[in-house]
Amino acid sequence: MATNKAPLYMVTWRCTRRCVGNCAYCSYTPEYAKDTEVDTKTACKIVDEVYDFGSPWFGISGGEPLVRQDIFDVIGYAKKMGFEVSLITSGFAFDEKRLNNLVRNEVHTAVSVDGTRESNDMIRGKGSYDKALYAMKKLSENGILDCIVTTMTKYNIKDYEHPIKLAEEYKARMVVFHNLVPVGRAGSNMPDLAPSPDEYEGAFNEIYDLQLKYAGRVHVNVYAPFYARIVKQRNPTEFWDWFTKGFLGKCTIGGNYVSVTENGDYRSCGFHEGYRLGNVKDKKLKATWDELQRSDFHLKLRDKSNIKGKCGVCEYREICGGCRTRAEYYTGDLFESDPACAYVPKVLREQ
Repeated sequence: MATNKAPLYMVTWRCTRRCVGNCAYCSYTPEYAKDTEVDTKTACKIVDEVYDFGSPWFGISGGEPLVRQDIFDVIGYAKKMGFEVSLITSGFAFDEKRLNNLVRNEVHTAVSVDGTRESNDMIRGKGSYDKALYAMKKLSENGILDCIVTTMTKYNIKDYEHPIKLAEEYKARMVVFHNLVPVGRAGSNMPDLAPSPDEYEGAFNEIYDLQLKYAGRVHVNVYAPFYARIVKQRNPTEFWDWFTKGFLGKCTIGGNYVSVTENGDYRSCGFHEGYRLGNVKDKKLKATWDELQRSDFHLKLRDKSNIKGKCGVCEYREICGGCRTRAEYYTGDLFESDPACAYVPKVLREQ
């Protein structure tokens, strides 16, 4: 690998939007259907860009990555370059041939499963739980099951321990809970899918308890900015060590993240489709990152004193600040408060 230390330990390529599933919260956005997938040569150029950037991990997401016919050509190229490769699958397109390729290339593989069989299949379609479980077992038997990923909805909001139990049983390294971000299909289905702020509050406190219960056996993490506030309230002594070294849920749109889409575009948020930063075909990843650090727009987002409303006066603003993409969806303003958070800031309680 390159010797320079990159700002990101992993850069993720969303290699396709194609999928054989039909999840109710899918982030697929119809207006981006025109974005055609890069060919194999350009996909390898993406690998080169991440190599030059210096990140030691090359991440692959979708859609369903395993439906790309050349996916193992690209993975093989990344492995030859010295990368650790991570891939997430639903298990929908999982078979013996694909498993053997994942094992041969030592791909750290994550599986998406949303709660129990009942709650998962309500969101992801009948039979999807069993497909995910089969993939999980086979990956575990071969020592490459890395992570179980769960997206939180009102259907599985009480089932948060189930994926952790699965992770322990099948020896996954980590479980990650995603809060629901209203992009793509999730946006149109939000009234039926989104947990209430109080449901999130209760669930995240329970997840914190489970994080302690399973410590040393399964690492539990949360992709939700306001989980930082929960941990700060529950464990202020050890908070900063956890926040700086282990927390995945910080909002990244202020210039702390970059990924590559299926058509080669760079983007500054893992959920928001609107903020594109150029394309790999004519722009270097290093140059994109440097421009991102100087962008007036992203610097304004990074400065949390620009956040409005309840989030703007919250004493936990600097460690949280809410999800900007969700705030924009609900209010039309990227700088408004995130309405998924139940917390009332101290300054508002004292009025």
